[in-house]
Amino acid sequence: MPKINYFNGLISMDLSISEEERSHILTQFPVPHFAGQAGGFSIETETHGNFIEDITLLLNDFTIEKTQGNNPRPYLKLKFSNHLGTYSAKIWDNDGAIENYHPILQSHSVFNISGKIEEFRGFKSITVNKLSPCENIDDPFSLIACTQQSLEDFTLELYHYINEIEDPFKSICMGALSRFWKEFSIRPAAMGHHHAYLGGLLKHTVGLMRLARYILKQEDHPFKAVIKLINQVEKFYKQELWNDLQSEHAGNNWRNLVWKDSVDHLYSMFYGMAKHKKDDPNYSLIICAILYHDMGKLLEYHHAGKGIEEFKFLYPTANHSSLSKRKASGITMDELGVYIGHIPYGVMLISKIIETEKIEISIEDIHKLQHSILSHHGKLEWGANIEPKTIEGYLIHIVDYLDSRYERTEEIK
Repeated sequence: MPKINYFNGLISMDLSISEEERSHILTQFPVPHFAGQAGGFSIETETHGNFIEDITLLLNDFTIEKTQGNNPRPYLKLKFSNHLGTYSAKIWDNDGAIENYHPILQSHSVFNISGKIEEFRGFKSITVNKLSPCENIDDPFSLIACTQQSLEDFTLELYHYINEIEDPFKSICMGALSRFWKEFSIRPAAMGHHHAYLGGLLKHTVGLMRLARYILKQEDHPFKAVIKLINQVEKFYKQELWNDLQSEHAGNNWRNLVWKDSVDHLYSMFYGMAKHKKDDPNYSLIICAILYHDMGKLLEYHHAGKGIEEFKFLYPTANHSSLSKRKASGITMDELGVYIGHIPYGVMLISKIIETEKIEISIEDIHKLQHSILSHHGKLEWGANIEPKTIEGYLIHIVDYLDSRYERTEEIK
C-alpha cells in the first residue's frame, strides 16, 4: 500500500504488508463496491444565479419551516444527495407548494428537480421551482455520496493497527469487525459536519488510529506529541485567516473557518490531561476504544442499502418487521437511533460483544473502555455523557476532534 502522509505531512509512515497478507485480509474483510458513476451534478462547481434543470437527486429528509421576522413565510427545507455530495434546498410556499409537494415527498425517494443556485456567505443551496418523482432508478444506494479515497487501503491499515495490539483488546475488536464488517465499512460518520458519505466511518476510525499511533508509538512522549499537533493546528488556522483576508468577503466567511476556536479548546484539553501525566496510556485500550467510539452510528444513521443486523444483535427478541418497510433515503438520522444516540449504542455494542464472545477482561479495563466511548465528545455541551477522567479518555477526544476537522480541509474526500 502507498506511503501514508497525513496531517499535512506531520504524520508519515510506511506499513509493510505482503501480497499474501493483503489477500488474507481482503478475503476476511472484503472492500465494499460503491456504484457511483463518474461526472454529474455537483453544487461545488455551480455559481450563484445558475439555473439547473431536471437533476436527479435522492431525498435525505425534509421539514416545514418558517422564516424569522414580522411576516414569517412558510417553506419546505430539504436535504438531497447524489454520488458527488449532499445539498441543502428549499421550496417557497407559492401557490400551495407545501400542500402539493408534502405527500409526494413522504411517499417517494428519488426526484428530478429544477431550480436556481443561491450562495450566501460561502454557503450554496438550491431554490427549487419544480420537483417530480423519478420512477426509473433501480438502486437509490448509487445516489449517496461515497469516499473518493481507497477503501482497500483503509481496510488494510485498520487491520494493521488492530493486529498489533494485545488481547483482550484485539479480540474485542475482531469480534465486532467479523460480525459487522459490511455495515461498518459502508456507514457514514456524520450527516454533515465531517465524513458525511459512505465509507466515512471506516475512514474516520483509521484517522483516529493514525493520530493515536503517532502520539504513542512514533513520538517519544505523548504530551510533546500533542503539543506538536496543536502547533500544526495553529499553522492551519493562520493560513485559513490569511486566505480569508485575500477573499472578496474577508471577515464574513466564518462558516469556512475549520479551525476557528480550536487552539484554545485543544490547550484546555491538554491542561486537563496534565492531571494524568504520571499515568502510562494503554495503547491497546485506546485503539480498541477508537474502533467502538462511533460504532453506534451503525444504528444511529439510516440510508438506502442499510441492513438491520445490528438491531437484531442488540435486540434479538424484538419484532423487527417494521425495519424492512422503511423508505429508501439519503443519509439521515434513524428514526429509532435518535432515541438512543451513537454514544450509548457504542457502550451497548462493546458490552454485548464481550459477553457474546466470552472475552475475559478486568473490571477496570471494561470501565476504562466504556468511559472512553462515553467521554469522546469532550464536553457535556457537545454531547459527551461524561467529561474525560482518564488519560485515554482525553487522548481519544483529542484525536477525534483533530481528525473530524482535518477531513473538512481535504480536497479529495
